[in-house]
Amino acid sequence: MNGTLVVSFHGDDGRHAVFDVSRLPLPGWHRALAAAFAARTGPAGGLRTRAAASTGWGSLVRLMRFLACLPRPPAVPNQLTPEHLMAFHAHRVATAPATGHQDLARARLLFSLPGLREQVAPQVLDHLRQRLPAPRTPQVAQAAGTGSAVSPPTGAGRLTTGFSDGELARLLAALRADAATIRDRIRSGQDLLRRYRADPSALEDRERRLGRMLAQMAATGQVPVPPGARPNPFAPERQQLAGHLFLTLRDLAPLLLLAAALSERNGETVKELPVAHRMLEDRAVELVIVKRRRGARRWFETVTWEIGAPGRELHTPGGFYLLLLELTARSRRLRGSPSPLLWSVWRNGYAAGLGAPDDHCAPFEHSLRGTPILPSAWAADRPRPLLADPPPGTPGRPGEAQPLQVSFNRIKTSMEVRRTKRMGGHLPSAAKSNTMPVLFRNYLSGDPVITTWAEEVLGEAFADAEQAARRAHEHAVQAAGGGPRVLPGPAGAPALEAAGLVPPVARQAADGDLDTGWSACIDHTRHPLTGRPCQVSFLDCFHCGNCLITRTHLPRLLGLLRALAQRRRELPEGQWWQHYGPAWVAIRQDILARFTPAELEQARTGEEHDALLDLVENPWQAP
Repeated sequence: MNGTLVVSFHGDDGRHAVFDVSRLPLPGWHRALAAAFAARTGPAGGLRTRAAASTGWGSLVRLMRFLACLPRPPAVPNQLTPEHLMAFHAHRVATAPATGHQDLARARLLFSLPGLREQVAPQVLDHLRQRLPAPRTPQVAQAAGTGSAVSPPTGAGRLTTGFSDGELARLLAALRADAATIRDRIRSGQDLLRRYRADPSALEDRERRLGRMLAQMAATGQVPVPPGARPNPFAPERQQLAGHLFLTLRDLAPLLLLAAALSERNGETVKELPVAHRMLEDRAVELVIVKRRRGARRWFETVTWEIGAPGRELHTPGGFYLLLLELTARSRRLRGSPSPLLWSVWRNGYAAGLGAPDDHCAPFEHSLRGTPILPSAWAADRPRPLLADPPPGTPGRPGEAQPLQVSFNRIKTSMEVRRTKRMGGHLPSAAKSNTMPVLFRNYLSGDPVITTWAEEVLGEAFADAEQAARRAHEHAVQAAGGGPRVLPGPAGAPALEAAGLVPPVARQAADGDLDTGWSACIDHTRHPLTGRPCQVSFLDCFHCGNCLITRTHLPRLLGLLRALAQRRRELPEGQWWQHYGPAWVAIRQDILARFTPAELEQARTGEEHDALLDLVENPWQAP
């Protein structure tokens, strides 16, 4: 039509749309906006699906309507000022905190394109290039003087963390049970149809009547009203009859959720599974899937899914994909127009407002949100509803159990956590459909399951390291004369002589003449293991039979423990245990345990700052 200015969109997801720029206010902006939005949604732009393009269009519409409502609106792009954009951001934050920040971010991307960049003032571009204001919570917005409380965004109370191991096991069992029921139902109907076509007279009267209706349904795609039912196209008996040959809308929830769990992909990817595929020696299936939000020209990914053994199609992604092709094949053939997407279901045409009895449709052909799935409603409406685990530390009586909140995001998070645990926490191996930073930031960080598992792994690793250090200490003690002599109580010469030291050595030890780094050595000229002058590190003294430790050495030993604790924060855990673990075990378990709490408390008052650890390391000898 004359005077119209539109942007035609053809997305990478196969969907199309038309955006009428001429219906926006401020006609002086139309040509520049059309050029910029066409570039933003074009082949090299960042909005390459219909959903993404519609979201970007919504932000543009809100910006132009806000500008048009100003007392002095900018009639053309070069009249726009930074104050206009700041006012728009403040208005959006006050009225829609969940999307206000995103609207300004989308405006920045739009104004950076050639269609608008040359027509706005330089100071506007400079303002947009600055770091965007941090998004504010509704409470902050109210405190800032907006005058009214802003309700939290929709879904703010929904759980986003993954399921516990018990919840995930129950969920997968329920999904497989429902999928098996759907599979057996359709295969049973197909078998009856085959037997009816082969020899109707061989069937019983009830099966013959049902087979006759199934043959009519298979030929026309229309579901008749069963005999004895109300002559009403909305009769529930028609829904039940259609399920003998076709998937129905109520079948989508368990099948989609199980496909997401087995493929370890998000709900968007599963909704857009293609029909086209390639078999690889009957062992795997290869297909091209859509992975959104990867940037321009990176939407598609070729994957190979294992098929598995016969009868295991509910446990492998490739086997389940082939099963879905089987269950949707008849409905896809009866549809009026072909679609590259796998999903096809029967629906009541009158209930859908089509003015026809029945319809076979691809539920996600035009929009991923066109058909609501409601996973939590499916979980709650089952004959045996799925319940969440009780919070930690509560007895969890059956009457207080809460329904399990199910979503594609929670399933994806749980499968990412499960794979990461299976890979031993090695992120390069665990990263499958996302980069390592995205995997950690969006799925693993803060998830209680992965946090608990990591704590258990670290606890086991620390226990193993401590046991290894203990064994190393015991081995060194056996090889070096039985370990140090620890003498609690008085440290004078008489006490040392009573402990078995010869008088000259006892007097030297009491006077401190035999002190080394943190202990004393009664004979450094003859090592118990070699019989030669000692050449080992001072840290190895704690395993040696020549080592003598009295109450006077406690302040230095406590200072050494503090230095070892500091070194533990500076080194990888494995390296610390290897270098310092045996000495730490000897001091903590074999030496300090021999002194009374009063002796240790008195020693802490005179605890010395350790300055010897760096010296005994001999860093100049390190390669």
